[in-house]
Amino acid sequence: MKTVLSLFLLLMPLAAQAVSGSWMASNDGVELRYGQTRAESPVLHPVGIYPNTQVRIRSISWRYQLMSAEPAGLRVQLCTAARCISLAGGSGYSDALEGEPADGEFRFVYYVQAHGALNPPLRVISNQLIVNYES
Repeated sequence: MKTVLSLFLLLMPLAAQAVSGSWMASNDGVELRYGQTRAESPVLHPVGIYPNTQVRIRSISWRYQLMSAEPAGLRVQLCTAARCISLAGGSGYSDALEGEPADGEFRFVYYVQAHGALNPPLRVISNQLIVNYES
């Protein structure tokens, strides 16, 4: 019994340090006037909310809004410094970045596979990202 109690008391500080939560960031969108070009949003990142640098992504939610209908051939990705994931539609949820650092920089990347001028141009009104994290 003493051993179990001692082990519990040793592990208690570790449990107290566990962190979970979420952060949200948004910014203005981008504009694409021609197909076969790529546009990146400004960086989205957390602002001063982490007690340590060991927090990892559990899941993300996103939303982007377009000025007009989605053009044929639109591809949208969410990128970290390490990799990108494809986004399925203007809003959604994913755990594809689970385990990646939650305190990094994120960007939305837009690409239209069409050739020539886009009529109307692709205008992204806003980008929003929610990152759920834990340590």
